[in-house]
Amino acid sequence: MRSARWQPTLFIRATLALHVLALVLVIAEPGQWRWALGAVLANHALLTLLGLWPRSHWLGPNWTRLPAAATARNEIALTIDDGPDPVVTPQVLDMLDRYAVQATFFCIGEKAACYPDLCREIVRRGHAVENHSQHHRHHFSLQGRAGITRELQAAQDTLTTITGQRPGFFRAPAGLRNPFLDPVLARLGLQLASWSARGFDTRVGDAERVKNKLLHNLRAGAILLLHDGNAARTPQGTPVILEVLPAVLAAATAANLRFVTLRLALT
Repeated sequence: MRSARWQPTLFIRATLALHVLALVLVIAEPGQWRWALGAVLANHALLTLLGLWPRSHWLGPNWTRLPAAATARNEIALTIDDGPDPVVTPQVLDMLDRYAVQATFFCIGEKAACYPDLCREIVRRGHAVENHSQHHRHHFSLQGRAGITRELQAAQDTLTTITGQRPGFFRAPAGLRNPFLDPVLARLGLQLASWSARGFDTRVGDAERVKNKLLHNLRAGAILLLHDGNAARTPQGTPVILEVLPAVLAAATAANLRFVTLRLALT
């Protein structure tokens, strides 16, 4: 997994250099403070936009597809967020068993603590449980380094205690983040993972639309995202993931694609 030594990206290095240069300019030429302030504010606006872009690599390493070796092996990954859910997750597990598919479950720490046996069942059936924060707060990306560390460390401790396996991947709530996240991930040995395709199945109740988004241009190396927790419902009241998953699994199998967990993709 990731090294504990943080390596800032080129963009982060440039950001730090800009702040130093702005300070030097203000000290050397106080009358130029407006230019210095404008440059810093523009940089912060760009940082904010990059944090709102879940698949960005500018703020730090980010898995948007599987590594080249896994892609060459015709592997793809199914990732399932926001659980465990006592109603939906058991049905998802049974469905995955029927297709002999392994998945990666990004679990919320406090939900795992409520349903520890279900979380252990995920691992018992050959799937992986990874870190999706302790509380899945909507303002996660607005926190500083200390707040992010508390969230991730609490989830690491919760999930490790329950499953006996320490998570090696992290997915930010809604995929949103800020520049403080990557140093924390490096210190905790976590790799950020986003996705290559998602169906917005927490908001879209039309199973056909969700399925089409996931299957559009499906190919080796893809990381697919669905939700067992906070799942939208179809007009008939069925969680969308349960309507969509069989078609996605069947299509991938027909295309000779093999599902692996994110951890197995590293081998």
